[in-house]
Amino acid sequence: MPYASQQDLIERFGEDELLMAADRDRDGQIDTAVVGVALEDATAEIDSYLAQVYQLPLPVTPLLIKRLACDIAFHRLSPEADTATEHRRTRYDEAVSLLKKLAKREVTLGMPESPTSRIKPYIASAPRRWNGRRLT
Repeated sequence: MPYASQQDLIERFGEDELLMAADRDRDGQIDTAVVGVALEDATAEIDSYLAQVYQLPLPVTPLLIKRLACDIAFHRLSPEADTATEHRRTRYDEAVSLLKKLAKREVTLGMPESPTSRIKPYIASAPRRWNGRRLT
């Protein structure tokens, strides 16, 4: 299930902006299927970062994740409709930057982390038998 909805996009960017970005057949209506794909793509992108720290699916959607999903989805819609702007690209870049920080645990969602996300690999081997000049 997507982290944001079409209504979330409308509330954040306005119906006119979403109509310009998501009216592919030029009938004056927002193409909900196009919006749905963009929201699913945004969710998948977000999950690729969150899976490193949190058990998915998240039990609740934090407001931060909803905002990031909107920014990413709107960016994904814009280039296809030739309505991309530098502002939208900046919002997308900032969203990805924040997701990277979440994955590195530099910031948190304030939710419990996955128990397996803290497991660190450990490699053990026999002691070295070569000291640089000869076998020991």
